[in-house]
Amino acid sequence: MRVLLFNADYLRFQDWFYGQRPELKTASYTIQLAARNASLFGVADFYSRNFAALGHPAAELHVNNPWLQSAWASEHGMHIAPWTETEARRAPPAWLERAAAPLKPMLRPLARKIGLSPRLDAQATEILLAQVETFRPDLIINQDVFHVDTTVMRRIKGIGSPILVGQVGIEPPRGEDLTVYDLMLSQLPRIVGCLRALGVHAELSHLAFEPDVLKVLPERPNLDIDVSFVGTVSMDHRQRLVLLEAVARHFDLKFWGGRPETLPASSPLHRCYQGEVWGAEMFQVLRRSRITLNSHIDLAGREAGNMRLFEATGAGAFLLTDFKDNLDSLFAPDREVAAWRSIDDCVNAIGHYLGDRAGCAAIAQAGQAGTLARHTYRHRVSEILELVQAIR
Repeated sequence: MRVLLFNADYLRFQDWFYGQRPELKTASYTIQLAARNASLFGVADFYSRNFAALGHPAAELHVNNPWLQSAWASEHGMHIAPWTETEARRAPPAWLERAAAPLKPMLRPLARKIGLSPRLDAQATEILLAQVETFRPDLIINQDVFHVDTTVMRRIKGIGSPILVGQVGIEPPRGEDLTVYDLMLSQLPRIVGCLRALGVHAELSHLAFEPDVLKVLPERPNLDIDVSFVGTVSMDHRQRLVLLEAVARHFDLKFWGGRPETLPASSPLHRCYQGEVWGAEMFQVLRRSRITLNSHIDLAGREAGNMRLFEATGAGAFLLTDFKDNLDSLFAPDREVAAWRSIDDCVNAIGHYLGDRAGCAAIAQAGQAGTLARHTYRHRVSEILELVQAIR
């Protein structure tokens, strides 16, 4: 079975990535893709390498990367219109994103029309269709159902009739007929239920960690960070914001992520802010931390399943995460991860574990062992193949 995976990268990551190595903008597709995968950001090539290891040729496409996609198009004889970087970076103004953030879930169709929700333009769509035609996959896994919407997926369905799988971790796009997919996957049981209510075949599929990351990271650094948080703070993360501000008032919290420009000047997170880290640098921050924090996005409700659970434990960090009803289905609370149930509980737990380095080390070691035993991309790919075989 030939497998093709669609993904999309944050524009901020793309800016950082090509800012570090601007020569890649004119490099070949193969060189750019290898460098992108070597960054270790996101899922990199973790799915495709594990499909291939199980005997299924696979490749990932980064559908919203204009330099990467343009390189592929040029190398395959496509005549594409010239573009400027300003045109290619179509992110809306920051103030408009902030104002619209609370409304985006229910106004998604309108948001798409005015540029607040990502989508492929006509040229990017034609390049993607040509890639599908060239690769001729038997199975397509779309990991960004917003960039590659159902209109595009219906056109793709006509190219050899591949099995279509969508993967989504948040509320699915409204106003679209998701029955184009043969299967939808989500790491949150609530989203699986929502999809099934729409008449879509949906199953649970958690995120994961790639053990090969440990082979390429630099030597493990010293634990020189008391408490860290790596992630986003936005209107979609109100509980997280309250938590981090409370922790910052009691401890030397260091925070990496998007610049907290929307926070009031009085917020203690401004002095905690360390900038952004991606991929390998992010893993090193986790490994430098005596304690690294996790707080799920608000819409996760009482369900655990975000990427930080697996990245932190897989890297061998001590993770203090928010307790969720299904947490024990993933990790053993207080043995493989530590869990907090309220802000006061989190603050007290930090104070306790900063004074119990042996306890932290034991939990971090058990957490890493648990992730490597149950939550790798090899496990996930095997599970996906079983689900796909059941619907063939």
